[in-house]
Amino acid sequence: MEDDHSRKLKFAWDKYEDKDIESLNCLSSEYKAFLSKCKTERECVKELILDAERKGFKSLKSAIENGEKLKPGDKLYANNMDKNLILYTLGKEPLEKGLTILGAHIDSPRMDLKQNPLYEDILYTTHLSYFKTHYYGGIKKYQWVTIPLAIHGVVILKDGKEVNIVIGEDDEDPVFCVTDLLIHLSLDQLDKKGSKVIEGEDLNILLGSIPIKDKDEKYRVKINVLKLLYDKYGIEEEDFASSELEIVPSGKARDCGFDRSMILAYGHDDRVCAYTSFAAQLNIENPERTCVCLLVDKEEIGSAGATGMSSMYFENSLAEVMSLCGDYSDLKLRRTLQNSKMLSSDVSAAFDSNFYSVMDIRNSAFLGMGVVFNKYTGVKGKVGCNDANPEFIANIRAIMEKHNVYWQTGELGKVDQGGGGTIAYIMAKYGMNVIDCGVPVLSMHSPNEVVSKADVYETYKAYLAFLKEA
Repeated sequence: MEDDHSRKLKFAWDKYEDKDIESLNCLSSEYKAFLSKCKTERECVKELILDAERKGFKSLKSAIENGEKLKPGDKLYANNMDKNLILYTLGKEPLEKGLTILGAHIDSPRMDLKQNPLYEDILYTTHLSYFKTHYYGGIKKYQWVTIPLAIHGVVILKDGKEVNIVIGEDDEDPVFCVTDLLIHLSLDQLDKKGSKVIEGEDLNILLGSIPIKDKDEKYRVKINVLKLLYDKYGIEEEDFASSELEIVPSGKARDCGFDRSMILAYGHDDRVCAYTSFAAQLNIENPERTCVCLLVDKEEIGSAGATGMSSMYFENSLAEVMSLCGDYSDLKLRRTLQNSKMLSSDVSAAFDSNFYSVMDIRNSAFLGMGVVFNKYTGVKGKVGCNDANPEFIANIRAIMEKHNVYWQTGELGKVDQGGGGTIAYIMAKYGMNVIDCGVPVLSMHSPNEVVSKADVYETYKAYLAFLKEA
């Protein structure tokens, strides 16, 4: 039959041979292990640095302190406050000709503890102890009640000692939860809008119910919780003021479906793109152009702060690299950034037939059909988006075809239904070519999201091809 020249999406599964399935399953297993272990930005950075060092990457900080002269093929990593990680693999071409960049974020929606979080409810004589939280990023608050929760993070004591905490992941650990109203008394609650069914101030973490023996003490359960924390971690109540403790879903990443074709887990947005970007970067040796993997924090709340993409840390680290190469000037730094090409490695919305009314099926991404390119994101009239140039998209298409990568395009639903953004518009301010590119996700921003293993594999292949060819 003569080709009708129409664009046809294809199932990635259809092209795989036994060797492809073996590679896909290997990548999926490694990714699941990473997701299960790394549920905070700090945990991600710590684990990825260990992997990078095993592959020959060395600290940029050490290179600066030792006054090293860098050369093509050198591999470096830059760690910013344990919540950003930048990997550089130096190319043969001058830096001024531009970088090939993969940029993803490693923060995910969650609940954070308030600075004065611990209290006991004595007003209604329940005498239960709780943590107060402030949710982080865009969540449906009602999804976070009655599910097993874990506590991950650090407490910095007055003497500077860092206390690492992970409670709720080991089989012998306790878990925590936010309680909900029983269905028998929910008549008024169920009449509320979804955004109001559970209020932000009601996302309180249930901690304990056993009082100390002293019956004259007012807050007997709270004091018992403090005693347990002090005995195990050496933490006093005042130490919460210098803590960074995150409340996340408890449990490991798991295969999903009878055919095990999908992964159900917390944090796919955006650790699925961060991990595949990182894996691609590790497999680049002696590139023509310098390759960069940029893993950042705070994307879910607007990329602000010292560890967000809006900070100067990337520029500063690049200036240091150029200086160690003996080729730094402000003008050359600006040219390097402007001549760069970047995939903003972030997830996209997958078509869900349960909620088809909010999706434009002709412009949706589908599970199992490969990596997704989003020419633009934004809200309503493309507000706040990066809009990729067609010349750059044509270049990307050619690279994907050359490396037999299955790809598709997508948008975040119908116009005026909502929208979202990534770090793409921030990087585009340098004048570089940027496009959003990542894995389609079901149930995005929920405690447990779903991705296809085929899409994870195709995304890794896409990132590797981009680093080699762009």
